[in-house]
Amino acid sequence: MDSSGYYDDFAAFYDAAYGQQAGVVEDDVQFYLELAREADGPLLEVGCGTGRIYLELLRADIDADGIDLSSGMLEVLRENAADEGLEPNVREADVTSFRSDREYALVIVPFRAFLHLTTVDDQLAALERIHDVLAPGGRLALNVFTPNFDVICEAYGEPEETTVEVDGETCTYRTVTELADEVEQLARIRSEVLTSDGERLFEREAPIALVSKREFELLFRQSPFSSWDVYGGFEYDPLEDSSQEMVWIADR
Repeated sequence: MDSSGYYDDFAAFYDAAYGQQAGVVEDDVQFYLELAREADGPLLEVGCGTGRIYLELLRADIDADGIDLSSGMLEVLRENAADEGLEPNVREADVTSFRSDREYALVIVPFRAFLHLTTVDDQLAALERIHDVLAPGGRLALNVFTPNFDVICEAYGEPEETTVEVDGETCTYRTVTELADEVEQLARIRSEVLTSDGERLFEREAPIALVSKREFELLFRQSPFSSWDVYGGFEYDPLEDSSQEMVWIADR
């Protein structure tokens, strides 16, 4: 997996578009904060980005580390943390191959970051690495969208735009999600940043995997985890509809 270049140049714009919006995925921040408070030990966030969730953990005095593929995203996170006098412990690392000297009571993979693992080998490698850094009795928690055929048919290909301000300049952050490979069930996220005059500053794309509930079941069965549960959303409701977010919690 290597989507680091997708984010490095975009980091400041990404942070302006998503980093300070707690409701990007409804109720996820509070969900992960509550899990962190329940955990008996330190936490690791995989894909911590510019710190939308990670900085909330630090603000709550939670002992949290973070990893991300993008040095640009981590640079913005550190700048945001410094503005508040917070001291992050984050580093550039790939979840499929990283190692840690610490054992964690909880590992979280929020904001659908797991979907950037687009092969079965990478998905299983990530689960194995996460399992290895968990303390006995530790837990993994992650969330992803449930593939929804209505959304794929009706919304894919349609641009979503957000107005952002970076370094005093107002820009448009535009994303388009497209179905890239029907056989492999891969989508593609195209992102671009436009000035107020319509000039394109950046353009990037990154693949994501469309992973069904059954596929997750198979991944966990092939992983070292001892047990797992899936919920429909962050209130621990049953997963009964494709409009619900898939939330997985697995035990070491």
